[in-house]
Order: sequence, then structure tokens, then C-alpha cells
Amino acid sequence: MKTLYAIMLIPAMLILSGCAEMLQIAKTLETDRPLTQYEVVSGLKEALKVGTDSAARRLAIQNGYFGDEMVKILLPPEASIITQNLNKIPGGDKLLQDVILRINRSAEDAAKEVGPIFFNAITNMTIQDGFTILKGDKHSATQYLKTNTYNELFKLYQPKISNSLNKDLVAGISTNDSWETLTGQWNQLAGSLAGQIAGFKKVEVKLDEYLTQKALDGLFLKLALEEEKIRTNPLARVTDIMKRVFGSKEANQ
Repeated sequence: MKTLYAIMLIPAMLILSGCAEMLQIAKTLETDRPLTQYEVVSGLKEALKVGTDSAARRLAIQNGYFGDEMVKILLPPEASIITQNLNKIPGGDKLLQDVILRINRSAEDAAKEVGPIFFNAITNMTIQDGFTILKGDKHSATQYLKTNTYNELFKLYQPKISNSLNKDLVAGISTNDSWETLTGQWNQLAGSLAGQIAGFKKVEVKLDEYLTQKALDGLFLKLALEEEKIRTNPLARVTDIMKRVFGSKEANQ
């Protein structure tokens, strides 16, 4: 009886083995098959959704900007004149730290709202966009989003940064007040005859614009790292369509 059972089991095992081989062949054929236009666009949209969500989520948490030296927003180099002057008033050092903290907190708050802006750009991706991005360099998708979302993101971030700069933190003095007063005095000196002879240059940085740009630099830096991870690390391709597209010959030419 046992012998008969073993004899009957052999064909079944052969069939199953054959099925496994067929599946493997099918997978190989699927991988080798050229990507369709639909697959390229779908795969890239999926990758951008995953990448933007991950990048924004990392920055939107407390200390997402402030606690990450790669993206932490600091005052511009020209602000050293403010630093020197604020240190002369009571609580000056704490004031500067409060300003930097608030600026970064504003950027973290803004990062919570970038989703719809990115989503619209991703939704509007064309077939031509898709193939250009797929065959581009490791940050092509990030550059696509930067081109198509930067202005909207700037409008989202700037009011939040400006709000922090306009808060009267110590003795009724805001960062903007201090900045404008001190740079105004410096520019008056730089524009004088003595200043011109000394080779002094005017400081004409618009603080809110500079800091907003730094916040967006941090956002796109994180997004670029997410894109690079998806392109180079198969484990980062969390859906079948991402595996299909980024594992294809077209993506690795």
C-alpha cells in the first residue's frame, strides 16, 4: 500500500516541480518584457508617493528639521552682526536659540501640509515625463517635483517662517526688527564714503525668503535621498509595480 502511494505521489511531485519551474520562467519573462507606458507612469507615481510621504513625514515630526544637522535651518552668515549685537542685551543668547528653534518648528509645521501639493504634481505626470525620469539620473524624480511644486511650496512655507520672525520674543523685539535695524545701520555705513573706501558691502538678504529657501532645500534633500534609496535598494520598492519598474532593464541602462 505504501509502495502504491509512493508511486502515485511521484507524478504529483513532478507536476508541482514543473509548475514551480513554469512560474519561475514566467517571472523571468515578465522581468524581461519591455515596460509599457502605463507601467512606467504608474511605477513612478507610486515611487513618488512613497518618497514624498516618507520625506515629509520625517520632517513634520518634532525636531524633524531642528534635530537633523543635514537640514537644520540657521540664520544666514550675514546674521553674525545680529548675533553680536543681541548678545549685548539681557537674554540675548537665549533669544537667538529661541528664534532658531521657532524657525525650525515653523518649517516642521509646514511639512505637514505639503502632501496635496506633491500629489497634484504627481497626478499630472505625463508619459513623456515618466520615461524622462526613469532614464534620468538618480534624482530626476526629485528634480521633476521641484520644478513643478517649488513656487507653491514657497507660498506654503514663507508665511509660517515669517510669523516666527515677527514674534516679539524679548523686550518687544522681533527677529525681523533686529535684522532690519542692524542691517539698516550697516548698510548706511557701507554706503558712506568711508564705507566705500573700506570696501564694505551692503547686506541685502531678505531674511524670510532666505530661511524659506533653506527649509525647502531640506525638504528636497530628504526627497532626493528617498528617491536614491528606491532606485538602488530593492527592499525600498514596497509595491509590485515599483519592483517591476525599477528592476527593469530600462531603469538600469
